Amino acid sequence: MPVYLNNAKFSQEQIGVLLSLGPLIAMIGQPVWGALGDRAKSKNYILRVLIIGSGISILFLPISHQFLFILVIICIFTFFQTSIFALSDAITLEELDRQPTWSFGLIRLGGTVGFAIMSLLFGFVAKSYINSMFPVYACTMAAALLCLWRFPAAAGRPANVMGRKFRELFKNGKLMFYIGMNFIIQITLGYYYAFFPIYFKQMGGDSVLLGWSMTISSLSELPFLLFSAKIFKRIPISIILLVAALASALRWFLFSQIEVAHWLLPVQVLHGVIFIVLSVTIATIINREVPAEWKASGQTLNGLLSLGAARIIGSFLGGFMSAAYGMRQVFLYSSWLSMACVVVIGVVLFTRRKHNELGI
Repeated sequence: MPVYLNNAKFSQEQIGVLLSLGPLIAMIGQPVWGALGDRAKSKNYILRVLIIGSGISILFLPISHQFLFILVIICIFTFFQTSIFALSDAITLEELDRQPTWSFGLIRLGGTVGFAIMSLLFGFVAKSYINSMFPVYACTMAAALLCLWRFPAAAGRPANVMGRKFRELFKNGKLMFYIGMNFIIQITLGYYYAFFPIYFKQMGGDSVLLGWSMTISSLSELPFLLFSAKIFKRIPISIILLVAALASALRWFLFSQIEVAHWLLPVQVLHGVIFIVLSVTIATIINREVPAEWKASGQTLNGLLSLGAARIIGSFLGGFMSAAYGMRQVFLYSSWLSMACVVVIGVVLFTRRKHNELGI
């Protein structure tokens, strides 16, 4: 999408606005879809609505390059699209509770492989036919809909979600700390998703090489997904988050120093220690910490912050900062922000260890 908008001659500020106001509208929809998922007779029905809505709305994007038209369609699209992940996670984790022999990481492996295949294949297509991404996405949603129809139904559990406005979730200090750290790192990822494709092309990379870059970043998730169950048993969540934050700081620092597109490819391996680690870890913690009747809303709250607010800050603020200081400098600032998370998590770990030694 950033490459498409750049080809349509939108400025960096306009791209930042377009990619941030969509998630802003999605933030309004996230609590609504989460509440409907908890109240519905079946969460699967609500997920079908989201898949159909995103698949249809995306087809309207190439009709016009008028800024206002694109803005409205992106808002409608993200209203449906951004809640798909949270609700599908809630449905999957609920089914896995009934089938403990499977792990969430192994199931999530499908998303990684799918992303890698699409990035590589569409990288060749986008080089000449970038507009084809809209019908391709719609067809993908149609395939997902067919799969969902064969998936076991996940029952909703009536709860006064909208009235409480997530108050019960905010009372869980440990959960909010994890979500808070994830939120800050996701701000840097929000900037990456919005502007890396443009940054990569400015450094001399084409759509094919960009496809390879995305494929490498996707395949780098495989080790964690394959061994996530064992990792969660042996390593504390705080340490896992610390490693993800450190990898994020290193990745953005290298992005700010490298000047040739080809050398960014090996750096993309660090993606497998950041995005997927954060996604699976936070989803798992929410499933553990949140009562059954709040699981969909818990996943939605995380999506609201990480896929909504964080993406807004990363793309909107990032667009204006890129115009003022340049994308290379903004990646350096992202490295500093991630390193701040490393410090905070480290302080928490040190304080907790001291309290344990003192018997507090």
